[in-house]
Amino acid sequence: MSSNTIADRLQARFDTLTRAERQLADAILENYPVSALGTITTVAQTADVSTPTVARLVQKLGFKGFPEFQAEIRQELEARISSPIAKHDTWAEHAPEGHILNRFTEAVIGNISQTLAQIDVETFERGCAALADPDRAVFVVGGRITRALADYFFLHMQVIRPRVTHIQSISNAWPHYLLEVAEGDVVVIFDIRRYENSTLKLAEMAAEKGAKIILFTDQWRSPVHKYADVCFCCRIGVPSAWDSSVVSLLLLESVIADVQERNWPVTRGRMDALEEMFDRTRFFRKFT
Repeated sequence: MSSNTIADRLQARFDTLTRAERQLADAILENYPVSALGTITTVAQTADVSTPTVARLVQKLGFKGFPEFQAEIRQELEARISSPIAKHDTWAEHAPEGHILNRFTEAVIGNISQTLAQIDVETFERGCAALADPDRAVFVVGGRITRALADYFFLHMQVIRPRVTHIQSISNAWPHYLLEVAEGDVVVIFDIRRYENSTLKLAEMAAEKGAKIILFTDQWRSPVHKYADVCFCCRIGVPSAWDSSVVSLLLLESVIADVQERNWPVTRGRMDALEEMFDRTRFFRKFT
């Protein structure tokens, strides 16, 4: 496929769209290009937006109107159908194409591709540089579900560098941690739908103190986004009642790897000291 497909244009312009237009773009990308083949009314209803929103979006993409937009969608679909690939491979070879293993995997791979297509490398590196800066303390907080990601991130960052604090998710506890946040410190926040009011208030107050906020959120972006210096928008939709954390974890581990490399002399010393303590306490079995 051409690198200038409608999907590519949607992804490239995603951050410039209004909230309703982002909701529409996400609905189109969810089952692209079939999702864009209905009437303008059908496309609007599927995305739960107005028909004028659809008209505005297609004009922002460079089309005179919806008919011209759909004509190009049909051309892309014809190009796909005429491809020499006769059989769609499944991920789990012994399961049918419609099996949950294959449907879930396809959704996750699509989430990864679309998320990475929107990642700004300079922004990613700026966030990692702030996390690696020894002059900045780091605070980490998650929500009802995302506290697991926050705990995972904290565990690794605590080994990589000093001055890392895990803020408890209980809302009446975090004001005590906020006392320690100073100007220039980094507050890492995890917030996906349904966005939590206490997390938003924490971000607001941390920003007032001059902290740099790094946000891990979903494609619709938490309200914390308006306070964030770095925002990682991860696609989370899968065929499940639960949102997926796979893309968030991928970006999280990429950040951990980057910060570790930037801090390696310090990190290695901390790892050696930690291993010595593990040996003395005999926490882990040794097979050598």
